[in-house]
Amino acid sequence: MHRHSKQRKLILEVLRQSKDHPSADWVYREVKRGIPNISLGTVYRNLKLLQGAGEITEISCDGSEGRFDGNPHLHYHITCNKCGKIKDVDNIILHDIEDKVAVSTGFKITNHCVGFAGICNECQHDTH
Repeated sequence: MHRHSKQRKLILEVLRQSKDHPSADWVYREVKRGIPNISLGTVYRNLKLLQGAGEITEISCDGSEGRFDGNPHLHYHITCNKCGKIKDVDNIILHDIEDKVAVSTGFKITNHCVGFAGICNECQHDTH
């Protein structure tokens, strides 16, 4: 990747510190605290550059608004259908699915995306 600009470094830092899988708008608001004159377009461009370099991932398995993850390593996510919270699903990777899909399609698999949905503990116990 090209050298990191001040903006790109701060965007990456904000994402790596967040475990909430934020939207680009949230990242923009956070980065704006440190760089008040940054534009939303600059944030979007840098998110795409970081994603293209494999330093972050965009979570968009379910087709909803793109959310970003500072952890670029293969892992899955689960999204609450009520509040929209996204959590990592750790220690479960379905490597054999790549082999099965490769055999079935003839493709060389380079990555896969698996997303889960449900109701989080907080929303299950919310009486409102």
